[in-house]
Amino acid sequence: MGAIAIRNVCAGYGSVQVLHGLSLDVGDGETVALLGTNGNGKSTLIKLVAGLIKPASGEVTATIDGVCHDLAEYSVEQIVNLGISVVPEGRHLFPQLSVEENLLLGGSRPAVRGRVKEGLELCFEVFPRLAERRGQIAGRMSGGEQQMVALGRAIMSWPRIMLIDEPSVGLAPILVQQMIEKIAELKARRGLTVLMAEQNFTQAMRIADRGYVIVHGEIRFSGNRASLHENALVRELYMGV
Repeated sequence: MGAIAIRNVCAGYGSVQVLHGLSLDVGDGETVALLGTNGNGKSTLIKLVAGLIKPASGEVTATIDGVCHDLAEYSVEQIVNLGISVVPEGRHLFPQLSVEENLLLGGSRPAVRGRVKEGLELCFEVFPRLAERRGQIAGRMSGGEQQMVALGRAIMSWPRIMLIDEPSVGLAPILVQQMIEKIAELKARRGLTVLMAEQNFTQAMRIADRGYVIVHGEIRFSGNRASLHENALVRELYMGV
């Protein structure tokens, strides 16, 4: 399906450098959590892979169907057409459009236009609430419902790799749990590779195969669920120990 490799990347916004020599891997079919508190570079890294910002140095590549692509050389549109979709922090829906219209926008890339009906059926099967409200104006929905639309819109592009930025932001704890479960279901049903930036350590590690802890734009620790739970830095950041 798809894999990501980031090597010694420095990146930021103008003169402000956010990522400092950062390296990580997301293997084919893995769910990898990018962990860290606010302001440490998680969203910047997601934007980097999505092509929304470019690295000042280092390499950002994606291997899809055995072909390695240098994402730094690609436009955002080209990255989407490779099969990399993004669920952005804050959802960024078109609030005056209906649920179905927002979903259809996700199915606009040329390679998947013939699968729009199939994509809608999958979205409505995974998120029955959206089927009930397909004609509702998206801006009038709850935060949890809007997050469902954002996930559905990403799935409509039939991605190989899905980048998810802070899916729990603004949601009640019970909705966070439900959303994490839906991400796991979508990953399993579509065989996705997932890189997910998330502050909620407990929920993220329910579905992640591995995780990276990012502090001030650098990877300070990486490991599987067990090693992350036992790590002193993780315990300090997330458990107050």
